Amino acid sequence: MDSLRGETALFLAWLVALGASLAVLFIGEVLGQTPCSLCWFQRAFMFPLAVLLGLGLWWRDLGAGRYGAVLALAGAAIALWHVALYAGLIPERIQPCAASGPSCTDANQLILGVPLPALALLSFLAIAALCALSQKGVSA
Repeated sequence: MDSLRGETALFLAWLVALGASLAVLFIGEVLGQTPCSLCWFQRAFMFPLAVLLGLGLWWRDLGAGRYGAVLALAGAAIALWHVALYAGLIPERIQPCAASGPSCTDANQLILGVPLPALALLSFLAIAALCALSQKGVSA
């Protein structure tokens, strides 16, 4: 039963990572929105999560959740910094978006009224929690 619960949690984590990866590819490649530097760093953690967790599921290796949790927490740290910039909690002079490019504060950078940096943070935290849940009952 623990194995099934672990596989389900890992599958859900993979779905979140895959969905987030496909969403940012759509925004960048189809809509033509160039990401800011912090969005690029977040993608550097999200894209491998989709591959790593997918391979863990394919090979029925629940241990992949350990590595997924670490990657997700690192991505969440960058996303948290990004959210703090977005919310103005960090001085404005450190803004990540170039004046000539798209800004994460533009109205077209919101999904259901939620800014992309906040969605990234929520995704990373959900992936980390699901990966941790997948490890319950897994022997070391």
